[in-house]
Amino acid sequence: IAGMAAAITAAEAGAPVRLLEARGSLGGRARSTDGRYRANVGPHVLYKDGPLWAWLRDRDVLPPAAPTPLGGIRIRWEGSLRRTPPLGSIPTVLRLRGREAPVDRAFRDWVADHSDDRTAAMLSNAAGVYTFHHDPGELSAAFVWSRMLRTLLNPPPAARYVIGGWRELVASLETRVRELGVTVETGASSEQLPDVPAIVATELPDAARLLGDETLTWSSGRTVCLDVALTHRRGDPFVVSDLDEAGWLERYTSPDPSLAPDGEELIQAQMPIRPGESEESAAARLERLFDVSLDSWRERVTWRRRLIMDGRSGALDFPGATWSDRPAVDRGDGVFLAGDMVAAPGLLSEVACASGIEAAHGALAFAGASAGLRSMA
Repeated sequence: IAGMAAAITAAEAGAPVRLLEARGSLGGRARSTDGRYRANVGPHVLYKDGPLWAWLRDRDVLPPAAPTPLGGIRIRWEGSLRRTPPLGSIPTVLRLRGREAPVDRAFRDWVADHSDDRTAAMLSNAAGVYTFHHDPGELSAAFVWSRMLRTLLNPPPAARYVIGGWRELVASLETRVRELGVTVETGASSEQLPDVPAIVATELPDAARLLGDETLTWSSGRTVCLDVALTHRRGDPFVVSDLDEAGWLERYTSPDPSLAPDGEELIQAQMPIRPGESEESAAARLERLFDVSLDSWRERVTWRRRLIMDGRSGALDFPGATWSDRPAVDRGDGVFLAGDMVAAPGLLSEVACASGIEAAHGALAFAGASAGLRSMA
């Protein structure tokens, strides 16, 4: 997404662009599986109230998207599945809605100041859906709260589901890239930086190796993901928010039945891995969330896969840090970074798009009107 946003922005300004993709096709983590089940690899939703949605809409590259279903939401709290959050937490949420959360306080501590430790723990674990972190309560209050308001607490829900999976969005962006005359080279893995100006739209560890810059680091989540297809059973929830362990389970065929064959449901779920915990232990905890959420799910499985997302789920800001403290987009001397772990605002994939656009503007300014632009993805 970051590389394609950069390429489109630069090409729209009239610059000649080369887009180098290490894989055989464009998209990076914004891909979906092929075949009968279209499970997303990275991003899962767009937010209608965000800048990425507007950017896509303005270029007529926004694919059809389904709204968030309003029913079937469940909560795991103290080991059991509930339809509503504990009533005691509601006054706390109402008190906090009008407050600006501080940057320099941990989220759990800030919430506890206005309620109690039990409620603070519950709200902290609710943030697992967008942090992919084992303890969201230790992150910056400003980071967690601003995202909680957008994703969970502002009705009506702004989340939208790309029909057919995110590969449809990638296809739409690729069409725009090629319409603009961008030279696309797939299977083009590079061991050295091309001539500048160049935009490096890779994961931070890869960018650090390519640029020889050990400062290109930032905190991200580490989580085990389990995607399964199940035969349909009436009563399966749409979403289960795990307020015990910061996990999340979602039935993506609820808003978009095209993701699985008729009579089957596609479930994608994740459980953050704790420090020192094995992947197998975290996977076992995630399967226990399935046990609580989906009746007889093991007997209904028609397809499954397990992934570990390590440092691949977006930047996390701890107390005292904001997005502006992350690795800068402009690295100097005509080199620019783009991706979801760099210094750009937004929620999840919005960061990648915003950084790609900023990097393109920076590269254009560096190059001048007559220079070429090389974009690496």
